[in-house]
Amino acid sequence: MRLRHLRWRSWSRSRAILGTCIGILFLTGVAALAAPGSAGAVTARSEYYLALGGSGSVGEQPTMLSPRGQRTDDGYANDLFDLERARWADLRLVKLGCPGETTMTMLDGGAHCHYDGGTQLADAVAFLHLHPSTVLVTLDLGFNDIRPCLIQQRVDQPCVTRAIDVVRDQMSQILTALHAAEPPGARLVGVGHYDPYLAAYLDGPAGRAFALQSLGVIARLNDALRSAYAAADVPMADVAASFATTDTKVATLAGVGTVPQDVARACAYTWMCAPTPLGPNQHPNDTGYRAISAAIDDALADRQ
Repeated sequence: MRLRHLRWRSWSRSRAILGTCIGILFLTGVAALAAPGSAGAVTARSEYYLALGGSGSVGEQPTMLSPRGQRTDDGYANDLFDLERARWADLRLVKLGCPGETTMTMLDGGAHCHYDGGTQLADAVAFLHLHPSTVLVTLDLGFNDIRPCLIQQRVDQPCVTRAIDVVRDQMSQILTALHAAEPPGARLVGVGHYDPYLAAYLDGPAGRAFALQSLGVIARLNDALRSAYAAADVPMADVAASFATTDTKVATLAGVGTVPQDVARACAYTWMCAPTPLGPNQHPNDTGYRAISAAIDDALADRQ
């Protein structure tokens, strides 16, 4: 009996050690999954903010080492993370976005980023299932779909129409998948778009004509996105308003003179009017990213 008792105690101890090891491995795996583009230390109470979309969602900006742009920790997701810690004290940021992502690559793959599930959407859905403590998701798509339609200061209107029709249809599919995976109580916010092409206003009469046409394209894109988000009961951050995209009041632009306010804001909030090698670049600068994060925070507040 004593030998049997000793064997039982030995087996029980081994089982306990094995269980502890499995638990450690599981927690390590969760932490590893959350690690890319993350901020904050993982704890048992950690809540997650998942940033999805294109280059804006990963804070891409031009730098001296990468003048064409690279991911930074100075994007709107990082700014929003700082803002929302007042609401969720133990928040952790995870960025799954991919520069150049379109609605089509979000669904079907084909962008240059690697995802274990094959697409950003598949990895996002897997993340949401694995992290039921996710409280916030932002989705930033649409601009890359229409970019090929505005090149060399020319607007290809049939191309714009086709692209926006695709965005409208595919956003519905993307939002349906995210809604099905998101935990109860999680908040999803869509991100609208500003117009970087307004900077062409400074390039003479042809540039001014192109800038005016681009306003119509961005307005159509934002209308299509707003409709898709509203149909899914998702608020959309009014980024265009933050960038004064339709404000034509006269403003003063240093080194240039008087220009419409929306042009001045495009220059002040993006790298479009910056000298080489950092400009022109369509991405927001630090000021622009802070404006986008404030617009997202306002959209969240409106749904409280």
